[in-house]
Amino acid sequence: MADVRDFFAGLQKMFMPFTGWIGEVRHTSTLRADLIAGITVALVLVPQSMAYAQLAGLPPYIGLYASFIPVMIAAFMGSSRQLATGPVAVVSLMTAASLEPLAGGNIELYLALAAMLAIMVGVFQIMLGVLRLGVLVDFLSHPVVVGFTNGAAIIIATSQLSKIFGVSVEKSEHHYETIWRVVIAAGQDTHMLTLLMGIFALAIMILMKKYTPKIPNVLTAVVVTTLISWFFGFQAVGGKVVGEIPVGLPGVTIPQLDMQLIVQMMTATVTIALIGFMEAIAIAKAMAAQTRQRLDTNQELFGQGLSNVTSGLFGAYPVSGSFSRSAVNIAAGAKTGFSSVVTGSVVAITLLFLTPLLYHLPQATLAAVIMMAVANLVKIAPIKHAMKVQMHDGVVAIITFALTLIMAPHLEKAIMVGVILSLGLFLYRTMRPRFAELSLHADGTFRDAQIHHLPRCKHISVLRFDGSLYFANAGYFESRVLENVASKPDLRYVILDLEGVNQVDATGEGAIGVLHERLETAGITVLVARTKAQTMQILERSGMKKELGEEHFFRTRTAAIRYAREQLGDEAVEDSPLNPDLSIRQTRVATA
Repeated sequence: MADVRDFFAGLQKMFMPFTGWIGEVRHTSTLRADLIAGITVALVLVPQSMAYAQLAGLPPYIGLYASFIPVMIAAFMGSSRQLATGPVAVVSLMTAASLEPLAGGNIELYLALAAMLAIMVGVFQIMLGVLRLGVLVDFLSHPVVVGFTNGAAIIIATSQLSKIFGVSVEKSEHHYETIWRVVIAAGQDTHMLTLLMGIFALAIMILMKKYTPKIPNVLTAVVVTTLISWFFGFQAVGGKVVGEIPVGLPGVTIPQLDMQLIVQMMTATVTIALIGFMEAIAIAKAMAAQTRQRLDTNQELFGQGLSNVTSGLFGAYPVSGSFSRSAVNIAAGAKTGFSSVVTGSVVAITLLFLTPLLYHLPQATLAAVIMMAVANLVKIAPIKHAMKVQMHDGVVAIITFALTLIMAPHLEKAIMVGVILSLGLFLYRTMRPRFAELSLHADGTFRDAQIHHLPRCKHISVLRFDGSLYFANAGYFESRVLENVASKPDLRYVILDLEGVNQVDATGEGAIGVLHERLETAGITVLVARTKAQTMQILERSGMKKELGEEHFFRTRTAAIRYAREQLGDEAVEDSPLNPDLSIRQTRVATA
């Protein structure tokens, strides 16, 4: 019965996680807080979603579609109470990069591709969540993400220059070539009114963010520039505006596409699913630490996946958790996921009644909104910090950053190279873990004899290996032990301190066996000390413990040394550097 109850409890947790907070909405204080937070986020989301849709190469209203039902689904089915889901800059950029080559300028095909991409991303995320494979996101190391995010932010910002200057150019194979064309066109044919409108919108947002941070600067910029555009006839003098937005809520449709196109989107699906979710879970973890909520990574994957599937079925494109809007949500006092329900409802009201008011919204304003939003994504400090922590990590971040800029719009290639490089460097580091001969210090502790310039015993070597013993470093381990043996003609005992070994594979276990055979032939006995439980289980299963002799395994190094000294008898001189009694006497003298 207990197993059955646990099974149904697990199903409830996966398919109805909202039951953990839905009851709290009945409290007046919670309801009020969520209403205020939801409306506040919506005031940011409406203009941002239209801008991000434009970044993704889609009509602005598609961004509103992605901000309606998907936002609510993510709140109901995820584990984070304050995560604000919807269109985000990086995912929008990756959507454009992956779909533009496939669509070939056909807007109807582009819309179908975007919707199908959202469904595919969602299905992939749901599969990862159900199979409890959220750990796959960990393959995207922090240096790779930092490098990619910085590069993507620059690409996103520069991709809006053509709209700020009011010029049109033909896209090149590489992003930097396209930007060069924009610069040349801007020097010859800048539409001054468009440029002024974009600069004015940026000025409003920058100044308001600094001097009136509590007032929604994005919404203010949109309202002011739309009114100016309408009053002075901005469109009539060549300025580009959003234009007509379909009135009403989107319907459910299943995009019909050729299987060949679906296969071609598989790489983009995996990349967007992982990058998008990693951004979402990073935000959710930060907020969970602040609010002390319990966060379930796999449940969040499930919720984000359902949100993306819903987005695709309603004719939108891939979505993810937004850092900026989540920050607004929690700062506005959101208590539960109901705040996102309020946000989605406000978007629905906009689609039903307010879209005619957005007709004269200048596209230069949307470009300014995007540039303002991604400005905070450019951060050099994390790269410098990674360099200080580990030079290899800093190099990975810099290379990923450079490749993102060079390879754009083929962003997935930069990420793949970064991941491979990161894993390769990790493998390289683990191939040469720390190896030290230990000796007793005057304070009675075991220290690295080389670093602390300690005398070494000619009959006994205590060797410590810090790292998992596996195929990539087993040869190194074996070589270092044999080097130590070769340097001591009178050596009789080798004590392997395996306290730093967390895992042993077949190659590592074999290396221990080879050392035992070689050293036994040379009259040297191998003793093993401080073996962890998981390592000992492997040595027992493989028969290695029995081969070395069960009496040759010890809980402590001191016990192993005493055993070796007892076996040596008269050869174990009293003033040996590994005489525990001598070390204790030295400590007492020093203390006295």
